[in-house]
Amino acid sequence: MIFQITNLWQILGWCLVFAGLILMNEIGRRTKVGGIIIFVIIPAILTVYFILAHFNLFGGPNNPTVAYMDGWFHYFKLYAADIGCVGFMMIKYKWGIGKQQWFKWWPWFIVAANIMIANVSDMESALAAFNISGNLKGAWWCSNEGVFIYGGWWNVVNAIAGLINIFCMTGCIHLYSSSDKNKSDMLWPDMTIWFIVAYDIWNFEYTYLNLPTHTWYCGVALLLAPTFANALWNKGAWIQNRANTLAIWCMWAQVVPLFQLDGIFAAVLPRVYGGAVANGVSTMDLYAKAIEIYNQNQGKTAAAGEAIAKMGITADPSMQGFVAMLALGANVLCIAVIIRNAIKLGHNPYSHEVFVGTKDYNEALARAEK
Repeated sequence: MIFQITNLWQILGWCLVFAGLILMNEIGRRTKVGGIIIFVIIPAILTVYFILAHFNLFGGPNNPTVAYMDGWFHYFKLYAADIGCVGFMMIKYKWGIGKQQWFKWWPWFIVAANIMIANVSDMESALAAFNISGNLKGAWWCSNEGVFIYGGWWNVVNAIAGLINIFCMTGCIHLYSSSDKNKSDMLWPDMTIWFIVAYDIWNFEYTYLNLPTHTWYCGVALLLAPTFANALWNKGAWIQNRANTLAIWCMWAQVVPLFQLDGIFAAVLPRVYGGAVANGVSTMDLYAKAIEIYNQNQGKTAAAGEAIAKMGITADPSMQGFVAMLALGANVLCIAVIIRNAIKLGHNPYSHEVFVGTKDYNEALARAEK
């Protein structure tokens, strides 16, 4: 109903990504050595690799990173996520400024900044659609990342949900290190299932709208990996695991982009590309045509819609609209619960905790270093 799944290879690819993210996160969170290798040493090596690839080494323009993942957004997400991971490590291990109380605002700031970048992207899509069609009922345009995007009112609704989501992070300076021997986790007890569900629905919709040819992995597997861990064995550390898995995925996707673009594990196309599967249009076909139109400076013109119509694709944004409304509803409900709890306790919900006494909060706090 949401994706056009056609074979078991696509399911296997999803399972491999999901399991790989969980495994790499466990390696990165359990020890200082593991965290330093994955979130400091590997990104440093990749930075050198990216720079050299732009100086015609490692294949130059034919290098997969340069050819398929050279947009600013991909690099921004990788380094923003990784900086978040390092900051979280500083807090849980009490390295340098990680000991300071003011630095505990860092997780809220880095998450809020990433949400706002996504909100701006949503509004860019809505504006592109409006400029092409004169309304927000929907129009195709091509991004610099080689993606046909069907923008419309759903982008505006999801941007509003994202803005609300920023204010659903509560108890922002009440962060703890876990009490196990290795201090494996940075815990945020007040970030309960209320926020996690609201964030997951909103972020899934963001990827579904703006990264539709990648969302099978970055919108489903990537979001479920930290939520799964939080639910079963890692209560209270969701935000740390979210940042870890995001950074890990971005590194993988930046170096091996063809995994999700071509071959048997190519990401499943979402419903919005109606008729793509029936007409034999692949993810790579869409990428190639979108890049062609973008490079002709026609990405935000009617040429995008004309090109995709010739490919036999009819836009089907029904699920885009449905999930956008679901995201808005989930975030309105979450902020309403926060306001109710804050009034009941007489607390500022950002400098104080408002989910004290709930099951999620108690289980997370029980893991904290006393």
